[in-house]
Amino acid sequence: MTRWGILATGHIASRFAEDLRLVPDAELVAVGSRAAESAQRFADTYGAKRAYGSWVELAADPEVDAIYVATPHSAHYEAAMTCLTAGRAVLLEKPFTLDLATSNELVDTARAAGVFLMEAMWMRLNPMILRVVELIADGAIGTVTGVRADFGVAGPFPPEHRMRNAALGGGALLDLGIYPISLAHLLLGVPQHIRSWAQLGPEGTDENTGMLFGYDTGALATLSCGMVGLSGQTASVTGTTGRIDLPEPFFRPGSVTVHRAGAEPETIVADGAGNGYQYEAIEVQRCLAAGLTESPVVPHATTLEVMTLLDTVREQIGVRYE
Repeated sequence: MTRWGILATGHIASRFAEDLRLVPDAELVAVGSRAAESAQRFADTYGAKRAYGSWVELAADPEVDAIYVATPHSAHYEAAMTCLTAGRAVLLEKPFTLDLATSNELVDTARAAGVFLMEAMWMRLNPMILRVVELIADGAIGTVTGVRADFGVAGPFPPEHRMRNAALGGGALLDLGIYPISLAHLLLGVPQHIRSWAQLGPEGTDENTGMLFGYDTGALATLSCGMVGLSGQTASVTGTTGRIDLPEPFFRPGSVTVHRAGAEPETIVADGAGNGYQYEAIEVQRCLAAGLTESPVVPHATTLEVMTLLDTVREQIGVRYE
């Protein structure tokens, strides 16, 4: 049995708590928040045994094996460091931190302490996304020559909202753009060429961002994210002999359609159970049972490579965080 704690009590923490009920040998035992009342409400709603009014108290609970950190981006570093230094395994929401330097610090801390740490990039653990990877590896569409993905939401968001607030790591890139970037990285690796443009809002955070990744193989990734309009939130992967289409939302698709040259399209349908967060919890538990300190599916190197891409795009579009 893996005994879980959840740090933070917002929307994503709630979805994770719901899906944790679908995970064999998982138990939610504690929740921590900077507000004791919020922690108690969350514990009452999702059946946690204990509620703490501080992160330190949650991290110090000896009956907690792993902690899921679901704070706003700007608090990821402090929250994760609190848990790691207390010896707790950490599943840390994406993006890891606001930049590569602090992400490296977390990885170095986890490695030095021999404590498990994984980014909660749930898309990389989604069975349908893994099926796409398998199809490509099996040659279903030949050699990948292009990836297209977009993730736009309608808004509008007030200036203090985390999506716009620079002090909270706001902007479309870190919250939404990480998904198109991670998909391109999963299928094509690290690009050799990056070009980016963005419309910035009054707060200095990006509202509408476009990215073009170029690879020395000749492949291209055309990616976008924004919070000025609801996009199709779809993706497609083009190969030399076919194409795979991922419908809305591409990061958690209910199906994928494979177009092979000279054949009828084939649609593969997913199991619809849960919100999709259960798979990352299952991976954490699998790794802990095997005595691993990082996941081979979402390794530290992958997280740091994606963070490097985010830093590069952010530099190009002129977004700064203090």
